[in-house]
Amino acid sequence: MKHTVPNARRIPFSRSRRPGGIVKILLSFLLLLLLGSAAFFSVGVTVLLKDLSETLPSSEEILRRQPSLATTVLDRNGRVITTLFEENRTWVPLGKISPWFLKATLAAEDSEFYEHAGLRPAAILRALWIDLSHQRARQGGSTITQQLARNLFLSREKTFTRKIKEAILSIRLERIYSKDKILEMYVNTIYLGHGTYGIGAAAQSYFGKEASALSLAEASTLAGLIAAPEYYTPVRNPEGSKTRQRYVLHRMADLGWISLDQEKGTLAKPLQLRSGKRRKLELQQAPYFVSHLLFKNLLPAYGADTVYRGGLSILTTLDLDLQKAAEKAFVGLPHEGALVALDPDTGEILALVGGRDFRKSKFNRAVQAFRQPGSSFKPLVYAAAFENGYRPVDHLLDAPLTFPNGWSPQNYDRKFSGEVTLVEALGRSLNTPAVRLAQIVGIPSIQEVARKMGITTPHLPDDLSLALGSTSVTPQEMAVAFSCFANNGYRVTPFGIREIRSASGEILEKNGPRLDRGISMETALAVRSMLVQAVLWGTGRAAQVPGVETFGKTGTTNDWSDAWFVGGVPGLVAVVYVGNDNHTSLGAKAVGGKVAAPVWKRFVTEAVRLRGTPARFTVPAEGHVEIVRVCRKTGFLATGSCQGAEVALRTGEAPTAECPFHGGSRVAAREDGNAPQLLLAPADDASVQGRYALRYGSQERSVQPAESEASVETPETPVATEAPAEPVVAAKRPPAKAATPANPQAKPYAKDLSPANEVEKKYQDLLKQYRITN
Repeated sequence: MKHTVPNARRIPFSRSRRPGGIVKILLSFLLLLLLGSAAFFSVGVTVLLKDLSETLPSSEEILRRQPSLATTVLDRNGRVITTLFEENRTWVPLGKISPWFLKATLAAEDSEFYEHAGLRPAAILRALWIDLSHQRARQGGSTITQQLARNLFLSREKTFTRKIKEAILSIRLERIYSKDKILEMYVNTIYLGHGTYGIGAAAQSYFGKEASALSLAEASTLAGLIAAPEYYTPVRNPEGSKTRQRYVLHRMADLGWISLDQEKGTLAKPLQLRSGKRRKLELQQAPYFVSHLLFKNLLPAYGADTVYRGGLSILTTLDLDLQKAAEKAFVGLPHEGALVALDPDTGEILALVGGRDFRKSKFNRAVQAFRQPGSSFKPLVYAAAFENGYRPVDHLLDAPLTFPNGWSPQNYDRKFSGEVTLVEALGRSLNTPAVRLAQIVGIPSIQEVARKMGITTPHLPDDLSLALGSTSVTPQEMAVAFSCFANNGYRVTPFGIREIRSASGEILEKNGPRLDRGISMETALAVRSMLVQAVLWGTGRAAQVPGVETFGKTGTTNDWSDAWFVGGVPGLVAVVYVGNDNHTSLGAKAVGGKVAAPVWKRFVTEAVRLRGTPARFTVPAEGHVEIVRVCRKTGFLATGSCQGAEVALRTGEAPTAECPFHGGSRVAAREDGNAPQLLLAPADDASVQGRYALRYGSQERSVQPAESEASVETPETPVATEAPAEPVVAAKRPPAKAATPANPQAKPYAKDLSPANEVEKKYQDLLKQYRITN
């Protein structure tokens, strides 16, 4: 059965319908679509801008942001030693920048900078069209404000999102800062190649100038670097640099900022670049000194961020001229070594050399190497004796010593001189008298005096080997101790930083001399006078500085592994240590007088010239001493026939009689209440005294100046006298008990107290701890 719809109408398809109606429908649809899309796009853009804006720094955060600034380390005269930085940048105010550089930068990067509000819409659309036509980001079109926003807060990736962020930040920057401030921030933050950021660092790095002194040629060259600093660098690509400079100058001429003649003349002018060698040298100046300050003072106190980003100005105690002289003194030395120079009146470190090559070894031997000082420690033993009332004119026996455990200290030449004065024993660096003196004075007394004089090592032995320098000390410790002799008895605290200022000029730290009484003035003057004699006629003759009063002492270890010279001139104390890190021998007979003293003399001679050192030490009026010329052999007042020595004695303690060996009266000598005394140690029994004690007679041995480290060749016993008589004076004082070395045969470095490889590892660990690139 067929079903039908009642009243159904057929509506035929009309082929004659007018096309205009369809077009209207389509246009209406398209309009609605466009309006909807625009609304959707507007909402999307608004949401996108809002989301992106929230990820960007606020106006307050922009204001608080500080650029990474290089810290400058200066010598005592304000000369740059080095800079410490994550980004090598020194901030320069706009008014102190060459106008040529500012004009060149504007011409090359944004000539309409002062007219726009941070963005150039036409340039952005042009860049967008080029980017879209190439289907990827290719064109910049950025203003200086946009570039600054990118440099400060964004990455350099070329994405549309980054460009939107850049535009948002540019608008914020323009609202916060003036045009001049934005330009100042820009030229101080741009990267200009070779690790330099900002015009201040670039002007110094490329031309060795302040930013204010740049010529048109130099300014246009540096402005040309902004687009591609590593490509347009005049150091590696002079042709590319010249091409870019030509563009910059042409833009300046088109803008009417320079004439055509200036453009042509500047292009023809050759550039005087600062040599790469000089830049490298400056980065390497005083590396041991700077690293010492970094890890001992700066990084622990201020942290790596402040030191490497804070733009600090660090005024040090170092004298660059003296530092260069110190480094030069080591040139040609086949072994490792160290040098420390102090101002003995303040404790300021004037020069410091920690090794031959910092690039190969970070081990700072000046402050980290614990080494045996040998005979250079003996002056501290004599200082302890004088603190206990003994005098330079008193006598000791230079005779064989053998202790129950088999220890038998010997002189350098294995000969003995019999009875000698203390001034003679120290000047010739005789060993057995030093051991006897230590036994008489006592090891605790020597240790106490050493501590008061600035010896801080934990390795002071408790036995008689201390008298021969068996302790382990650093060169800096020895410099501090000998400063007591130079400054009349005060212990100084060594320091390397005088002042630290923040980037804004605020004083963060200020240091000055710190002096404490170490030994009495009388003791200091007495020992110094003896050490002056040691340089005049003793083991230190190789260190004598012409025309200047010089004091000092050599030092050598038994196996020739360490050589020292420690001493000073007015206003300067210096220590030179020479030795191999593995403690191998420096060579047979490599004594301090032959190995270390010449290095010391080269440095100090130049230091005297540079500093205008006074010719002689002064004796303070308050010092209760008198300078007396005595016979080196007997200690009585010298006659015209004596080999004399000028020594400082406490007022009222000098002998009054002339030397009975060289023309003086024997009766007067016997009756002299201040006659030199023979100091006997427990080992000096009657047989030793009878064999080696000095007696009056008509014949005397001739004492010649020392030829080498410790002694001259002299007979083992004194020449017999024609008519024996009683000794000059013999005074056996109650000696302190002192132990001998527990193992006399032990090698000095059986256990290295400061292995170079361990120190190197610690240095690398510190670099990692502070996130510093080596």
